Amino acid sequence: MNSFGWIGKLIGGLAGLFLSKGSLLGALIGVAIGHQFDRGFAGNRPGGGDSGGFSRASHARRQQVFFASVFTAMGHLAKADGRVSEAEIQAARSYMHAIRLGPEDVRAAIDFFSRGKDPGFPIDRQIAELAEVCRGQPALVRNFLEVLMGFVLSKGNINAVERELLWRMAAGLGVGRVEMAQFEAVLRAQFSFRQGARGERPGFTHADELDQAYKALGINSDASDKAVKTAYRRLMNQHHPDKLVAKGLPESMKEAAEERTREIRSAYETIRDHRGIK
Repeated sequence: MNSFGWIGKLIGGLAGLFLSKGSLLGALIGVAIGHQFDRGFAGNRPGGGDSGGFSRASHARRQQVFFASVFTAMGHLAKADGRVSEAEIQAARSYMHAIRLGPEDVRAAIDFFSRGKDPGFPIDRQIAELAEVCRGQPALVRNFLEVLMGFVLSKGNINAVERELLWRMAAGLGVGRVEMAQFEAVLRAQFSFRQGARGERPGFTHADELDQAYKALGINSDASDKAVKTAYRRLMNQHHPDKLVAKGLPESMKEAAEERTREIRSAYETIRDHRGIK
């Protein structure tokens, strides 16, 4: 066990709290960044985690496992509380439609979803396989967890059973609860921003739109112009469709990544135009 595995989190959390002037979100982001430092420190020590470097899985194998893992995990999440609701089925269908799967891929996705619904499905083994093929590819792991978090949020609130399962899958991929809280906060803000921009939220004012735009970038409204640009560039780099595909994201899921970059760009442009950033 790494007896110093808390140092990065502590420093990052305190720094985030200080720089964001007491903001809880700032502290969480700081802890998440510190966690990445701790993981890297551990990985560079004898016997530390991630010491094996990058996975030797082929690009095609990584894409296959990623695709199967997304839809089996969705099915398992849908059945986590004992029944699959119509809202959950619609959420899965909407995701398949959003990423523009072809007929053959749709059939495969439905098959994986159905397998995942089986209470006896070995989800931990599936996640372990995903962790292995994605070793050294944190962007893919992040994308996978964001897809699942988005799936659950799209049908409403996350119940306790779903949250526990999400935490378990994240832990299997080396991601802690603090990072998951960060994912959730940013995704909620992005959903809210998207709905407001589309006129789907009655009474959603320009001030609301601006507030959600900041949260969608994971920053506070008092962040400097430089911090705004840095947050925007970091998110665009993390979600760049071509880069994700090069790392192993299935081509069939590229459209979803493109949609995320459009939303991130829209949030940034809202802030940029309000501030007059050049």
